Amino acid sequence: MAATPPVCDFGWKADDFSLLGTDGKTHSLAELAGPQGTLIVFMCNHCPYVRAIAGRLAAEAKALTALGIGVVGINANDPSAYPEDSYENMAAFAEEHGFEFPYLVDPTQETARSYGAVCTPDFFGFNKDLELQYRGRLDESRTTLVPGARRELFEAMKQVAETGRGPAEQIPSMGCSIKWKAA
Repeated sequence: MAATPPVCDFGWKADDFSLLGTDGKTHSLAELAGPQGTLIVFMCNHCPYVRAIAGRLAAEAKALTALGIGVVGINANDPSAYPEDSYENMAAFAEEHGFEFPYLVDPTQETARSYGAVCTPDFFGFNKDLELQYRGRLDESRTTLVPGARRELFEAMKQVAETGRGPAEQIPSMGCSIKWKAA
């Protein structure tokens, strides 16, 4: 089921986390934050919205890293209900798409809940003070990659790196709802 996150809550402070990455190491927000900003992407392996943009996301993450922005992906989906989103499959997905950023698993879903993540992909762009400045989309692509699409995420995060502020106008991401564990 498709879901859309709310409008950016400018200035909301990023919550710390300590999560296992597909590299076998535990990572924290403090370790992954970039000197000019940080992008946290809630994502997964099976969602057609994520699958469509995975290669472009890898390229944009590399370009953002060059601007001093730390990039991290977090998968909070319930792998017992969605085996394709298992930790083992995350490692294969990251390798297949050339992710150079850490791809972390959120097995308790506490991090996704603390951020108010809604869908995959759900982008949280923070300035160097870890204040939320972007809650938009990668670009106009949905379940099919749009060739030559405007680089909305890149442009927004470049602005954040340069000015500390995100654009006033943002179009929310759209994707599959996060697959929450049964209560």
